[in-house]
Amino acid sequence: MRITEAAQRLGTSARMLRYRESLGLLPLLRQPAGRARQHSAHRQFTDRDLDAAGLALAIERRYDISPAALAFGLRVMADPAARSQVAELGRRTGRIPGPVTRALDFEQERALRMLGLAPGQVAAPRRRPAQPAGSPAGPAGGRGSPAAGR
Repeated sequence: MRITEAAQRLGTSARMLRYRESLGLLPLLRQPAGRARQHSAHRQFTDRDLDAAGLALAIERRYDISPAALAFGLRVMADPAARSQVAELGRRTGRIPGPVTRALDFEQERALRMLGLAPGQVAAPRRRPAQPAGSPAGPAGGRGSPAAGR
């Protein structure tokens, strides 16, 4: 389908679709085998293109960000150097924990998984079994203690 129909289906303008394409928020245009793209040819939007553009629009609305901010987020995820520098900024501003904190968080999450708990869920304190009336409580009155033979 042509860009005007694609824009209508997505509830946006053709101009904004072109802008999103220029930012890299649409799948790359692939030509059928053996055909070179003609400069005057118009892009035909596929269902895959519409799905990608729709997802981008949903992310922009949900997080109240611009298409340019979303495109930068994609770049950070795809470019290791940009990811490293943004992560360093996050650590310096306190928005991303340092390696020591992450290691402690990992160990805590591991312990919670072993207990069968979800992160943030607190384990209920274990209760000791009730002792029969008149029986000694604790190790002092148990077998093998000096008090047991009296």
